[in-house]
Amino acid sequence: MSIVFAAPIPGQSLTATPRNLPFERPPEVNDPLDALMMHIDKIDDPRALKDMVAFIEKGLTLVALVEGMLRSAVMSGIHSIDLSLIIAPALHEYIRGMLVEAGIEFKEGFEEDDPDDGIDYDRDKEKALAMLRNLGEDENLDLPTEEVEEVKKEEEEPMMGLMARRQ
Repeated sequence: MSIVFAAPIPGQSLTATPRNLPFERPPEVNDPLDALMMHIDKIDDPRALKDMVAFIEKGLTLVALVEGMLRSAVMSGIHSIDLSLIIAPALHEYIRGMLVEAGIEFKEGFEEDDPDDGIDYDRDKEKALAMLRNLGEDENLDLPTEEVEEVKKEEEEPMMGLMARRQ
């Protein structure tokens, strides 16, 4: 199905039954300590810990991970957004401590764009090319040596309808 047709109809939310979704009802947990302990218990589950480490190793920042966990709990009606803001720093530090203790490299998510990202891209590109060469298909590979040029957009015809902007 097309994305256009999968979108909700404008005004559809006004016809739905009030308090039908979990986040529209009162939260299950109101105490910050209870909410924090609930999240820590979930993190301590070996399957959840394994998934969390996999996401971190793939490059997800710690800030994005914590925000995702808290946003999911709010959408499920477990606790409120306000409670998320209260427990976010403690949850962040707890996960950070676990990752440091395990010796897993991670990005915090607070820093600005790192100028070394270009270097990382070049290093990863060289690793990928080396892996392709190790496949034993050196002669058959047509590997790019230069950056790919940007594709120029074709100029569209100006709109000529009643509501079209005039130049």
